[in-house]
Amino acid sequence: MLNTSEIPIVSAATPLTDFDSVPWMRLEQYVRKLQQRIYRAEGLGNKRKVKSLQRLLMRSKAALLLSIRQVTQLNKGKRTAGVDGFKATSSRERANLYNKMRNYNVFTHNPSPALRKYIPKGKGEKLRPLGIPTMKDRVYQNVVKLALEPQWEVRFESTSYGFRPKRGCHDAVEAIFNKINPISKKKWIFEGDFRGCFDNLNHDYIMGKIKDFPAKETVSKWLKAGFVDNDVFKKTEFGTPQGGIVSPLLANIALHGMEEELDIKYRVLHKKKGTYYEINSTRTVVRYADDFVILCESKKEAESMYEKLRSYLAQRGLELARNKTRVTHISEGFDFLGFNFRQYPTNKEKERLWKLIIKPSKKSQSKMISKIRDCFKRNQGTNVENLIADLKPIIRGYANYWKTVSSKKVFSRIDHYIWTKTKRYLRRLHLAKPWKWIIKRYFHPDIHVQSGDKWLLTGSNRKYQIIRMSWTPIVRHQLIKYKNSPFDSNLIDYYQKRDLKLFEKDNVASRQKLAKKQKYKCSMCQCSLLAEEELETHHGKPKFHGGTDEYKNLWLVHISCHILWHKAFPPKGKIPTKKQTMAFTKMLRKRRHY
Repeated sequence: MLNTSEIPIVSAATPLTDFDSVPWMRLEQYVRKLQQRIYRAEGLGNKRKVKSLQRLLMRSKAALLLSIRQVTQLNKGKRTAGVDGFKATSSRERANLYNKMRNYNVFTHNPSPALRKYIPKGKGEKLRPLGIPTMKDRVYQNVVKLALEPQWEVRFESTSYGFRPKRGCHDAVEAIFNKINPISKKKWIFEGDFRGCFDNLNHDYIMGKIKDFPAKETVSKWLKAGFVDNDVFKKTEFGTPQGGIVSPLLANIALHGMEEELDIKYRVLHKKKGTYYEINSTRTVVRYADDFVILCESKKEAESMYEKLRSYLAQRGLELARNKTRVTHISEGFDFLGFNFRQYPTNKEKERLWKLIIKPSKKSQSKMISKIRDCFKRNQGTNVENLIADLKPIIRGYANYWKTVSSKKVFSRIDHYIWTKTKRYLRRLHLAKPWKWIIKRYFHPDIHVQSGDKWLLTGSNRKYQIIRMSWTPIVRHQLIKYKNSPFDSNLIDYYQKRDLKLFEKDNVASRQKLAKKQKYKCSMCQCSLLAEEELETHHGKPKFHGGTDEYKNLWLVHISCHILWHKAFPPKGKIPTKKQTMAFTKMLRKRRHY
């Protein structure tokens, strides 16, 4: 067994031998402080200090280590190689990658071309091209993003929600809900969509926007690096490759300025509860990446948006997709980000003639039903446990995405659809068995104690059981305030409270219960569970030694803490004594806090 006192606290300046023993919390704090200083300097207009801090951040070993970890361990594409075929999937390979790049220079880096892959946009739709950079290029791109993002977070508009830290689809949905409430005069909607946005952005315009950035030459090389499609190299004269880490940020930089182009202004309101910013124009916009809607007071004004956006589009090398761009009245409704927004007439409520209701769009519902149908087809003839394991993430994912709007009827309808598919699946699985036998074998009461439902599909071992969408409560999302950014050091408390609410909303009941029991602190290092690091469930007494999945035997811990624990105490080794456990947790706390 590994002695916990022998695990060294690794310095980022020396050759690395154990990638998992790096003090990630300390490195994250160092990089976050630099980002906060960049954000503050940009807000004060101190351009020289911004450039100096960006150089310092991009040259730091902390940024390099965090970028290697992000690219090779945390990102979804961590197992996808570029044109060179190189991947780093083990701790040893990640340590070797760091040692090779330890004396890196992002300012003189020469990138390789991206590997072109195609993925389907949707069922029956055309393919979406992806440009996958090499692993080293992705690391460099993440380093650049760490330095460039806080500078532009100061400049970005408050109505931009796509691919930005601590902002998301639900913020955009809530913003539209607030702007087109029944009291508002904005009833006409200009629905916009850029045609091939990522593929057609003007390189010169992007470079003009980041002309003061220290690593602008490297960014230019990425844009011009080209791609390899079926072993044939092709140049890129315009566009940013979808699949690159820095591409969404560059796209946001290019698309910035729509409010200024449409002459949208704000006025400041000072109230007892604080300072508020209110739209002082007859129109407003909500944008999520390349999808946007402009809310206007008249049909004539909405139709004039084609002309008003002409110069905005020409500068960026873009044009509107005519098949997805139209003008509609709010009473007809419109779809945005998988939701349908529509005002319905009402006579039941006093002093209210119209009521805005947001529901999951029909297209989004059909996508989910298609996934469920494919899941049943794929598992035809297999055991019920596999079917349940495939269905639960689909049900939970859509339920969590839709639960901020009026979705209860949709939840019930989809639960009924799953029930009918389940009956047909079981009858085919056991053709010679009567329905009563099937009921007795596969349907049992709720083992999660979330409802009194007695007709839940359950595995033969009674460990796996289906969940219902209707169990998910409807919880309104709290809109992020105006231009608030996580890089603002004055808003630490604001984001801690917000992260706590989002954690309680987005995580499954078991994780919520464990986090609350642990007072939202990791059981090993006693640091917050609300940080951006991924979490895992740890068994206090390993299953190898007879441990169970009961709550009293489970801990919610950081991934890095979990890895170090099993290095010191392998699951099939001896159970650590109380003294050894205390020594290990003390070492982890020291590493993370100092």
